[in-house]
Amino acid sequence: MTRTVDLNSDSGEAFGSWSMGDDAAMMKIVSSANIACGFHAGDPLTMRSTVEAAAKNDVSIGAHVSYPDLVGFGRRFMDMTPAELSAAVLYQMGALEAICRASKTRISYVKPHGGLYNAIVHHEKQAEAVAHAVKEFGSDLPILCLPNSEIERKALTLNVPVVHEVFADRGYTPEGTLVPRTQPGAVIHDVDKVAQRVLQMATEGTVVANDGSTVTLDAQSICVHGDTPGAVAIAQKVRETLTAHDVEIRSFCA
Repeated sequence: MTRTVDLNSDSGEAFGSWSMGDDAAMMKIVSSANIACGFHAGDPLTMRSTVEAAAKNDVSIGAHVSYPDLVGFGRRFMDMTPAELSAAVLYQMGALEAICRASKTRISYVKPHGGLYNAIVHHEKQAEAVAHAVKEFGSDLPILCLPNSEIERKALTLNVPVVHEVFADRGYTPEGTLVPRTQPGAVIHDVDKVAQRVLQMATEGTVVANDGSTVTLDAQSICVHGDTPGAVAIAQKVRETLTAHDVEIRSFCA
């Protein structure tokens, strides 16, 4: 039986004259694009061009919401109140939705970025704030997140659907969380190693952690970071390896 998995990438992370990644190439490989909404990266024109590229390639669009942290690329924790965070998430979703409407498409899901993504694995109040924002936005949009996380629990309590995500190019701890970027082994750059890890995730539902132990994962969507050096080559190799082993790449929103 053919297995199906979503392949997503962080996209639209340029800002003004500062470039990041190769969105045009990546849109021909992935099935979902997490588009920056201006708080960690992205600007209105970048958002629009990225949305149009996604729509042209039948790629599902996700709102890649973040802490308001352009300087830190959204990778630093911010001690925001629930009201502040919820409003910030709504603001970003609304901005991207306006761009999508102008391009005759729509947001299909939400994925928190960087520091916020990692915080709401354990931070109860911030997880609840994000879940509430998505619920208030409406449209029954799913949240892309780590399994067994606080955001998953809060979202399901509010009847907000979730989709479990795994990371192609990131190291894992024995607890099933991501190795912090400040530690060795946080990002994996070897193309062949990444592809084999992803194949194991997609077909066996496991990954080898940084201590050598085996961690069980639910690989509904696989992320290849667009800002990782060689991201396009990694994504292409991942796609080729999966399809060669009868794993179909298809958006979970399809």
